[in-house]
Amino acid sequence: MTIEEKIKAAETRVFKAVFPNTTNHYDTLFGGTAMMMMDEVAFITATRFSRQYMVTVSSDRIDFTKPIPAGTIVELIGSITHIGNTSMKVRVDIFVEQMYSDHREKAVSGEFSYKLPDFFTIERGCDLNHIPFIILLPELGYKPSFLLIPAGRPPLFSKNAVVLYFT
Repeated sequence: MTIEEKIKAAETRVFKAVFPNTTNHYDTLFGGTAMMMMDEVAFITATRFSRQYMVTVSSDRIDFTKPIPAGTIVELIGSITHIGNTSMKVRVDIFVEQMYSDHREKAVSGEFSYKLPDFFTIERGCDLNHIPFIILLPELGYKPSFLLIPAGRPPLFSKNAVVLYFT
């Protein structure tokens, strides 16, 4: 699969109804609730693309251009916009549509940065579906970390990382 095909396959679409319990005193979706939904879709998109453990690094500029009233349907679309050595950026757009008409417009857009965690441990026994190895990251002063990575899925680390595989 080419990188372009992988990016396309990772695109994530989620639909939600906007109910009164998610709205503010103006009867529109809370901005924080919109950001939470966007971060969730961005995480799913990043994970579907990388098939690795991913964490949110930052949410970049988020533009709220239209209010999202209660009683509407929103579609959140996540797509990969940038791929680095150890990180990626995911754009999420929220489209709002009326329940009983074809009218639809973009209401919110933003970008989120994700990366593989710097240092994490999985405390489970090794099995045949995983390859155990120690990775030494210069960013951590070459502090060793024991990881289990699914077989056939190379880790997404910096070029300076030193990897010691167990055989």
